[in-house]
Amino acid sequence: MKIVRVRNGRSGAELASWVSVADRWWRRAIGLLGRSTLDSGEGLLLAPCNAVHTIGMRFPIDVAFLDANGCVVSMKPALRPGRLVRGGRGTQATLELRAGGLAQGDTRPGDPLIFEEEVL
Repeated sequence: MKIVRVRNGRSGAELASWVSVADRWWRRAIGLLGRSTLDSGEGLLLAPCNAVHTIGMRFPIDVAFLDANGCVVSMKPALRPGRLVRGGRGTQATLELRAGGLAQGDTRPGDPLIFEEEVL
């Protein structure tokens, strides 16, 4: 599985240091289901993906919907379990982080995110 580090291109803040890339349908289908939490610095990048649900999840997450260039189209901070959300027009990928991760990185709609591949 591919792992990337994510930084906010505007603020320079690191959003997560260990983001799994779910670029296959079965990885996207499973997502974070079965997890009891996300550790600090962990996340999941779903691509392609323009909508997510938290049905069956046990914890809230921050969600950033991204366009084809990796810029934030919209955000859903602290999305609680049992919800379904769409990213809106232009959404190509979705970044899921521990609740509070977007605010910690001072992330706003329009911000470019930078993805750096980790060498394992």
